[in-house]
Amino acid sequence: MSSFQNPPLILGSTSKYRRELLERLRIPFEVISPKVDETPLTGESTLDLAMRLARAKAAAVAKEHPNAWVIGSDQVADLCGAAIGKPGNFERALAQLQLMRGQTVIFQTALCLMKGDTQTTLCVPTEVTFRKLPDNVLEAYLLAEEPYDCAGSAKSEGLGISLLESIKSDDPTALIGLPLIALTGLLRDAGFAIPSKN
Repeated sequence: MSSFQNPPLILGSTSKYRRELLERLRIPFEVISPKVDETPLTGESTLDLAMRLARAKAAAVAKEHPNAWVIGSDQVADLCGAAIGKPGNFERALAQLQLMRGQTVIFQTALCLMKGDTQTTLCVPTEVTFRKLPDNVLEAYLLAEEPYDCAGSAKSEGLGISLLESIKSDDPTALIGLPLIALTGLLRDAGFAIPSKN
């Protein structure tokens, strides 16, 4: 029996969705909340914002844990170049869904794997086209799902899938918040065994 153990791994995130996704890989990891200001910079594109925040989240945790690999990730929803964040409440969520009705939104999901001075950052975009649905359908969805902690207010892994016309992506997990296809490759390059026996 092999005595191999994977290196220490930390998910720098407060997102329960990212934690649940990472658990799919069945490798031990710790979760630490990064303290990062997520305010966009003036003139910053949605892609640059997602990439910067993914790096910043990883760096905030890696600084305190130099012997561990740290995952940072961030997602920004882009409608015609404008960032759409987490709504926080019913009214803002409804306004978001009304704005995105019949539109295609690009969800920029950035990923950073960092240890000390070593880091890799990438982004997996997902094109999501929303159906043209009346307000009463959008309101019923929000009351049933309460997706107020999700950028764009539509949880594709739940009832939000009923609001969508199509999804185009190289990685279905990217839209949920953590692109596991890309992450698995980065972790293997960093010396992780996936699947793992530990």
